[in-house]
Amino acid sequence: MKRCAWLVSFCLLLAACSSNPYLEQSLNPAELQGKDKTWFEKNWGTPSGKSPRFFGGETWTYYRIAGGKSSLPLFNFSPNQCQITLKFDKEEKLSDYSYSGC
Repeated sequence: MKRCAWLVSFCLLLAACSSNPYLEQSLNPAELQGKDKTWFEKNWGTPSGKSPRFFGGETWTYYRIAGGKSSLPLFNFSPNQCQITLKFDKEEKLSDYSYSGC
């Protein structure tokens, strides 16, 4: 019985720490195809924040609501806030990305 509980908790831990496949399917091809800032601004909207990078380029941050949880007693909904960071190089092409809370 204890082994079964450990196995279930381990599987839940792996599922919680895994990546977001929907976001990966959107950002990975964008990086490989060399999408630029204008493409993201046209398709994703204006970023929530922008900051310059040390060796040129820019870092953009988007905040989005990605699902959430509702509690039983009063059915309150608490949204998950997703932070997506896009890093552009000197040529204004996507060079790297990261996300958290998605």
